[in-house]
Amino acid sequence: MKTFCGRANPTTGALDWVEESEEYDYHQEIARSCYADMLHDKDRNEKYYEGIRAAVSRVKARGERVVVLDIGTGTGLLSMMAVTAGADYCYAIEVFKPMAQAATCIVERNSFSDKIKVINKHSTEVTVGPDGDMQERANILVTELFDTELIGEGALPSYEHAHMHLVQAGCEAVPHRATIYAQLVESDMLWKWSQLQPIELDGNKLLPPPAVVKCAGAPSVCDIQLSQVPPESFTPLGPICTMFSVDFSKPVSSAAQSYTAQFKAQTSGRAQVVLSWWDIDMDPDGNIVCTMAPSWSYSDPRTYPWRDHWMQSVYFLPAEEKVSEGEELNLIVSHDDYSLWYSLTQRHDNNEQNDVKVAKFRPCCTCQAHLVWTRPRFGELNDEQRTESYVNALRSILKPDSVCLSVSDGSLLPIFAHLLGSKKVIFISCSQLLHANSLKHGVQLLGIRPEQLSLADLEGNQISVLMGEPYFSTSLLPWHSLFFWYCRTAVAQLLHPNATILPRAATLYIVAVEFQDLWRIRAPCGTCEGFDVSPMDEMIQQSLDYRESWEAEPHPLWEYPCHALTKPQPVLTFDFTQCVPEQPVNSDGTVPFTGRGLCHGVALWMEYQLTEDITVSLGLTKPVSEEGACEWNPHRKQGVFFFRSTRETSGNGREDLAYNLTFEPHTGDIKMDFSITEP
Repeated sequence: MKTFCGRANPTTGALDWVEESEEYDYHQEIARSCYADMLHDKDRNEKYYEGIRAAVSRVKARGERVVVLDIGTGTGLLSMMAVTAGADYCYAIEVFKPMAQAATCIVERNSFSDKIKVINKHSTEVTVGPDGDMQERANILVTELFDTELIGEGALPSYEHAHMHLVQAGCEAVPHRATIYAQLVESDMLWKWSQLQPIELDGNKLLPPPAVVKCAGAPSVCDIQLSQVPPESFTPLGPICTMFSVDFSKPVSSAAQSYTAQFKAQTSGRAQVVLSWWDIDMDPDGNIVCTMAPSWSYSDPRTYPWRDHWMQSVYFLPAEEKVSEGEELNLIVSHDDYSLWYSLTQRHDNNEQNDVKVAKFRPCCTCQAHLVWTRPRFGELNDEQRTESYVNALRSILKPDSVCLSVSDGSLLPIFAHLLGSKKVIFISCSQLLHANSLKHGVQLLGIRPEQLSLADLEGNQISVLMGEPYFSTSLLPWHSLFFWYCRTAVAQLLHPNATILPRAATLYIVAVEFQDLWRIRAPCGTCEGFDVSPMDEMIQQSLDYRESWEAEPHPLWEYPCHALTKPQPVLTFDFTQCVPEQPVNSDGTVPFTGRGLCHGVALWMEYQLTEDITVSLGLTKPVSEEGACEWNPHRKQGVFFFRSTRETSGNGREDLAYNLTFEPHTGDIKMDFSITEP
C-alpha cells in the first residue's frame, strides 16, 4: 500500500504530493521526532522518577495494591520507573504503533514483561474489565501528554476520559498538577513578528493594510527558545502572574474556561506580547518541580535545564494597547480543549468584580496575511536593515524606462520599484498591500505562473529588471528558494538582452559546528536512568537511514547556540544571470578545522548577491568571532546536516571537513555528504 506525502519542489515552488511506501510516513515521524531529546532531558527524567517513587510509597502506605496507568508511554520509561519503585502492575498506553512496538521491545529487554502490558490504542479506546485491556482501574495515573502550550496534545480530554473510565476516585497522579505563568511585556522585536510596520521611502509612507492592522493575527501559539530572546529586547509591564493550575489527581474538565490575573502596571508602555510557560509539580506538596521557565529567570542561568520538546510560548495580543504606570489591569487567559489565548482589559475602581467579557472562540486571522506569512516572515519584512539593502540595490539598477517583473511571495519589492520611478512593474503574486497604499494602478498583479507569462501580458515590452528576494512560502531548506532561478529560466525569452537580474547570484555556504545543546535531538541515548533504551536508538537510526540521514534538516539556528569549528566556506554558486543548467553541478573539497571541540554537524545557508557590492545573508549575519561565536539570521531557517557520531577536533590543522555536494537541476535538490578526515 502506498501513501501520499508532501515534499517541497524547488523547480516549481510548489508542494508536490508524491507517492511513497506505506512505511515512509511513520519513518519521517520517528526520524524527526523529539524522543531522543526527551530521553536526554535529565531534569525531566529525574523529577518524574522521584515523583513516581513518592506516589508508589503513598499508595503502599495505604495498604493498597499499586496499579499504574501510563498514558502516552513512548519508550515505556515511566512504566519501568514505576515497577522499579514497587508498583505491582502497569498498563502502558501508546497509540503510535511503531512506538508501541519499540516500548514492547524495551520492556522485554529490561525484563519487565511480567509487570508491564503495552496497549497499542488511544487511551479513550481502552476498556476495563475481565475481558478488557485493563483488568481493573488504576490508582496511580502517570502521563506525559504535554507540549510547549501544555494542553496542545490533547492532555485535557485524555485526563477527563481517564478519570471517568480508567482510574479510581482519589487516585495519585504524576505529575500532580500543572501551573501556567504569564508576563505582559512590550517588545518591538517580538511585535514585529505579528504586525507589519510602516516603511518610509523617499517621502512616501507605506502603511500596512487596515485589514492586517485590525486582524487579531494567527491563532496558533508561537513556541520558541525564550532563553535566546535577550531580556533587553523586551520591557516587562507587569509581574510574572500565576494564571491557573490544573490538579491532575482530580476529575479534569476539557470545557472552555477563562482565568484572570489582576495587577498594576509596573511601568508605562505598549502592551503587545504575553510571554508564557508552565511548570509541573510531581507531588501534592510541590516539593518536586519541573519548570519550563526561561534561563534568564534563574538566579544562576547556568543551572537552566535545556530542552527542545518543551519550550516557552509567545502570544500576541489582538491589538497593541497603551498602559500607564500604576494602571490596574486584567490579564485574561482563555482555553478550549487544545489551545490558549490571551486578552487584556482595564480594571475599574468602582467595580472590583469586573464582568470580564471573553470571546467564546479563540481569535483567528481575518486578513489572510497571518495564514500566508509565518511569524519570522513578518519579522523579515519589518527588518529595516534588510529593507535598506534591497532599496539601495534597486536604486542602483532602476531607470525611468525600467520594465520590472517581481517573482516572490508577498514581497514589497514591486512597491519599492514603483515608488523609485520604474515605468512598469508586474508582480506575479497577490498582495493586499498594493491596494492599501493606492498602488494597484502602478503595479500590475498577475495570478499566473512564470511560464504562463506572455509578451501580451507585458504589453509588448521586454523585461529589463527581473527581481525577487527571493522568498517562497513552500521553501523549507535554504536552497528551495532557488525556484527563483527556475522562474528566471521560464521567462528567459521575455528578457531584454541587457536585462538586470536581482539577485544576480546565490552562494551556498557551509561551516562545521559544535552545538551547545541541539545535538541532543539526534544523539543516541543508550541507557536512561539505568534502563536500556537502545531499541529506541536503533529504531530512530533505521528511520533516519530510510532517507533522512542523507539530508539536511531545517532549524532556526538563532535559537540554538553553537560555535564554528571551521571558517565559513562557499561551496556552490548559482548564477542567476544564466539559465538553470541541464547537467548537475558538483562541488567537492576540504576545509581545515580551525577550532577545537566536538563536531556535531554542518550548518548550511544561502547568501544572495543583489548587486556587485550588496549582499544579503540568510545565515551568518556577522563574521565568526575568534572564539567561533556565530550570530544567525532570525528570519529564515538554516540547514543542518548532523553527523551520526561526534568527533573531537584539535583545531591545529590535523583534521579537515571533507564535502561533496551536487545540485540536481531536474529536481532542484542538493545531494550532500560530509566527513571528517585527516590529511
